[in-house]
Amino acid sequence: MTESAAAAGPLWTVAAQPVHSPEASALLREYFIEVSDRWFELHHGRRSTPEEIESGLLEHHSDDLVPPYGLLLVGRHGGEPGGCVGLRLLDARTAELARMFVRPTKRRLGGGGALLAAAERTARELGMRRVILDTRLDLVEARAMYARHGYAEIEPYKQDPYTECFFGKELEPKASGVPGPSGR
Repeated sequence: MTESAAAAGPLWTVAAQPVHSPEASALLREYFIEVSDRWFELHHGRRSTPEEIESGLLEHHSDDLVPPYGLLLVGRHGGEPGGCVGLRLLDARTAELARMFVRPTKRRLGGGGALLAAAERTARELGMRRVILDTRLDLVEARAMYARHGYAEIEPYKQDPYTECFFGKELEPKASGVPGPSGR
């Protein structure tokens, strides 16, 4: 490792992990608590109750983030689990980004970008040509990050009482390694 890389701090590594592993389950629970608390604070002036969290986790489970329908990527920063992002394969060319989360203690360290890049790379490797996602207006940090990474607002592709905006991005095809017509 070069001195400049060492001075910059630990790098993020991202890999697929079973959705029900202890680390993935902990990250998904933290994700749900954060988005739930933010919604309840905005609409009811209070945080979620433990009962609402448990009920919400059952209703909005992540069981579909498993092959062949999807997968969950876990990001590690300095070896510690720091975030996650899921991909749902909606059809032969479209993947939906889901459960994007970076732990508060790991924010502003490049984790969101690393997770997003890994999700796009994985989607491309699976033959996907487009990534779409839904989010809420109050999740301003997420919306800004998606815009910074080339996502544009799109028409709604589903109905959900907790969804207020939709984004999409066309992916460049996976490089085949075959030289182009010029032979380069």
